Amino acid sequence: MARITSRYVSSHISPSGPGDARPTALQVVKDEEMIDKWAGKTILVTGANDTTGLETARALHLTGAKIFITTRSATKSAAAIKSIIDSNGGERGGIEAITMELGDLSSVRNAAEEFLSRSNKLNILICNAGVLAQEFGRTKDGFETNFAVNHIGHFVLFQQLKECLIASTTDSFNSRVVVVASIGHRMSEVHFEDPNFEHRAWDAISAYGQSKTASIYMANYIDRTYGRQGLHAWSLQPGGIASNLVRVSEEEKQAIYSNPAIFPWVKTPEQGAATSVWAAIAKDLEGQGGRYLESMQEIGE
Repeated sequence: MARITSRYVSSHISPSGPGDARPTALQVVKDEEMIDKWAGKTILVTGANDTTGLETARALHLTGAKIFITTRSATKSAAAIKSIIDSNGGERGGIEAITMELGDLSSVRNAAEEFLSRSNKLNILICNAGVLAQEFGRTKDGFETNFAVNHIGHFVLFQQLKECLIASTTDSFNSRVVVVASIGHRMSEVHFEDPNFEHRAWDAISAYGQSKTASIYMANYIDRTYGRQGLHAWSLQPGGIASNLVRVSEEEKQAIYSNPAIFPWVKTPEQGAATSVWAAIAKDLEGQGGRYLESMQEIGE
């Protein structure tokens, strides 16, 4: 099977930092000639209140599809919706919000139920929300926090929505699930015998890596299990995002900005959302899935 690539690969060969020639999510929508072309389609994006999630929803809103976003609060949802409508010049296909806490499975199930009460169609589910190397903790359901939020919550959400995704598939456009993973998956395999660190030493980076490896497995499972029913899935890593640096110390931030081996690879949120949007709408990906994307192309590891 040929490795999947795109017109954008060359722009990633010698990056020069945020805002360079690497594409933005908006550019992908324009290049795919999808502005206002998707009236009647429905897309759900989790964690769309800031950074790459917000920019993913903003770009996809321009397609004319009905957009649903999830955030952890009504206040965050309102701010995100206003930002998207203001920048895109109006409602277009419409945009609505659902409050959801991925670390609480009752909240996830309630969010899925609320979505299904508002829409009988779902063409694309983008599992974008997540946490970054949280310190040790357990959710109310008893799961380690990173694993619960980054993987289990999204897996349960998918299970609640899969019938709607399958029912929405058509011959011209198979439904898609896009799972945002991370290069951090290289930090840990999934410890199936002890995913919650009950019998091994705690390490936040390993916990994060495990959760993102599980995200990749999830996408592969979906594609392998439901591909014949017209439901496909992709996993991807968006790259290092400039706005995420607010979550590190000033010393760590300066170390990144001054490191010539790291800084050129950092992206703006708009650039970080590009691979997610490409996976969601690219015509060249129709009827395919089960592979891992990075820098607008398939990567083997």
